[in-house]
Amino acid sequence: MGAEHTRDLEELAVRARARLVREIERSGVWGADSVWREAFAAVPRHLFVPYYFLGVPGGYERLWGEHPDPERRERWLRGAYADEPLATRLRDGELVSSSSQPSLMARMLVDLRVRDGDRVLEIGAGTGYNAALLAHRVGEENVTSVDLDPEITESARAHLAAAGYRPTVVTGDGARGCPERAPYDRIMATCALRSVPPEWLGQCAPGARILAPVSTGLIALDVRDDTCAEGHFLHTPAYFMALRGGAGGVPEAYVGQLPRRVLREELFRFLLTLTSGHVDAREALALWEREGRPVRERFGVSVRGGRQWAWLDDPEGPHTWELPGTP
Repeated sequence: MGAEHTRDLEELAVRARARLVREIERSGVWGADSVWREAFAAVPRHLFVPYYFLGVPGGYERLWGEHPDPERRERWLRGAYADEPLATRLRDGELVSSSSQPSLMARMLVDLRVRDGDRVLEIGAGTGYNAALLAHRVGEENVTSVDLDPEITESARAHLAAAGYRPTVVTGDGARGCPERAPYDRIMATCALRSVPPEWLGQCAPGARILAPVSTGLIALDVRDDTCAEGHFLHTPAYFMALRGGAGGVPEAYVGQLPRRVLREELFRFLLTLTSGHVDAREALALWEREGRPVRERFGVSVRGGRQWAWLDDPEGPHTWELPGTP
């Protein structure tokens, strides 16, 4: 690749990044707080996705930054700054890792309510892009990112170094957190969970906040102590790769039992996945209609006394469901 074309790509990256920032800004995510806007404007996303895959009929098309065709390189670069999730890793033809949609990442980072100097644990390293945004905000020495897959952590470290960031990236089981770097003021998961691992609470500082995808939503938990946390779901839908194993889809058994018009309702599918294993399809539909098609914010999660459960409106109310994987 010639030096002139390299400069052209760098200039294109600057313009594309500025467009992405403006697009996220128009959504109103940041409000009056410009701190995260500055992070997205500074961190070069294209360095974290040196290649990615686009879905095409019959499979995926691979785009990468070192392609010999200049037009293909420019297409890769423009796509790297689209406000879309990008498939970054395939295994046997199946997607196993991705870079999340930037506007969703911005929403999650705002809702994490990070303060200056907070120590943050990220579960799910991905490409390293989210860790870079956090490092820009609170300092790389305050960011720890954990992932089970050594290939993912190795590439995340390389991407971070290329972008000039060196937070701590650990290969390990995210469900166990990272006790050697605790305590944390904020824990943020970028992978789907069936429940919140209790080990995380024990690694939290007083007043910590946990933000994690559960079911097809985002739960924000305020941690009271190492055995107790509680909070509501945010209004934002969220679909992520699982922490490990399967997670989160509408049970196949329900599909044939319910009208298609109901299954097209995104909030009803959220209720189905949250209550899976506790109520049958007809009972879930009756609850949905009786309660006036409740929005996500009416649901919450409590962790207390060795139990973990989801609820509608009231943790001690009539509509509660034990979360999978908890006693």
